[in-house]
Amino acid sequence: MVCTLEVEDVDVILNGEYILKDLSICFERGLYQIIGPNGSGKTTLLRTILGLIKPKKGKILLKGEDITGKPERASYRIGYVPQLSKEFDLPVTAFEVVLDSLLLHRKKFPRFASREDFKRVENVLKLVHLNEWNKTINELSGGELQRVLLARALVYDPEILLLDEPLSAIDPIGKMEFVELIGRISQNKLIIITSHDPMLFLKYTDEIVVLNRTFYKVGRPDEILTLDVLSKVYGESAIKVEDHIHISDAH
Repeated sequence: MVCTLEVEDVDVILNGEYILKDLSICFERGLYQIIGPNGSGKTTLLRTILGLIKPKKGKILLKGEDITGKPERASYRIGYVPQLSKEFDLPVTAFEVVLDSLLLHRKKFPRFASREDFKRVENVLKLVHLNEWNKTINELSGGELQRVLLARALVYDPEILLLDEPLSAIDPIGKMEFVELIGRISQNKLIIITSHDPMLFLKYTDEIVVLNRTFYKVGRPDEILTLDVLSKVYGESAIKVEDHIHISDAH
């Protein structure tokens, strides 16, 4: 079996410390959550998949093709939604951000926008339920900005979508709308999400990767969300209340 995306025996060492060690994961279709405490290597794993970090050992394979440390090969086939930060506080409109992403991911030159390109941007903004197309980025709420970043990643139709803590700046109602949107998209794409609260995406989750640097385990939600497994990663922050497991340091 050829995995859609395979992390094969990967070591990542930063500042002389192992962040990932002997990590092997076969991602197929559907939605995968990566959970673990702060500093456990979740974002490092995404950046390694994207080719932005070259592992000390091991490979990243996309349908059998070696893309290890090659962001130019990964960028056309893997969409990335990063954590929100001040770098997105820009005086450009939501429509312009998404259109620019489409043109930048076009392999052919010249990269001029056509009528079909404008329609494609409109369609993807409708897909993510963003109505304020002409607002500048610095005028948008956290939830609206997260939808822009999702549209920016979806507009060139990548095979795989990576999302790094996508719910961190969204209000409770917006979170559930965003979760349902991602759940629908996961029916047709491989989606990998880092999360502090596995319960929010649980309805749509096929497998969970629990990670804490040199320790990891992959399995179905019922195999991973147990006190025995989570306590190995979260320690005393993983607690059992009646029949439910809670992670007390979840954001």
